[in-house]
Amino acid sequence: MKQLLALLLFFPLLVFSQNSLEQELDSINSIEDAKTFAKIHKKVNKSKLLTFNKEKHKTRLADELFKLSKGGKKVVKSNQKKTYYKVIDKEKIVHYRASYIYFDGSKMTLDEINNKRSKIISQYKQGYKFEALAQLHSMDSGAKRGGDLGWFPQGQMHPDFENAIKTHSINDIFTLDIEEGKWYYIILKTYDAKPIEEITVLKYTEVTK
Repeated sequence: MKQLLALLLFFPLLVFSQNSLEQELDSINSIEDAKTFAKIHKKVNKSKLLTFNKEKHKTRLADELFKLSKGGKKVVKSNQKKTYYKVIDKEKIVHYRASYIYFDGSKMTLDEINNKRSKIISQYKQGYKFEALAQLHSMDSGAKRGGDLGWFPQGQMHPDFENAIKTHSINDIFTLDIEEGKWYYIILKTYDAKPIEEITVLKYTEVTK
């Protein structure tokens, strides 16, 4: 009898707590609101803001979130946990894509770099794959990806690098010097610029019994 009474007392509190959470999530309509909410609930509920890019994120969850309109919510239940996702913002952002080979001017002279760049560009025009040339010659971690930067939005790269990509046509191969950092490049523009949909999502995890 006492257990039944305790359960009956607990159930309204659970419903109230659930309604309170739903109301709080519904009241969040801006990035700033979401940041404040995520900061408050970060430790206990692992709340945080996530950005999904339609070209980069191909999971089932991402696909379902992209189908929601701004303000839409999705709930995922698993292993005594309930995770809420709310789409805070949804927009299309122009992205660019290119591949590159990097040379470190602090480790090679400019004459050495120019000689090497000339040979590599000649090899590319003879039919060598840019990916293989980047893996062999690029002097940074991008070599592991064959020099492919993937899709990136404006403002992510150095302005000179972005401007060079914008002013060239697809399949152009060219050199770029950023002397202030002693950064020297061969760049291959692999795609034309295109708008890619991105969503900002608030994630909130609740432990259930």
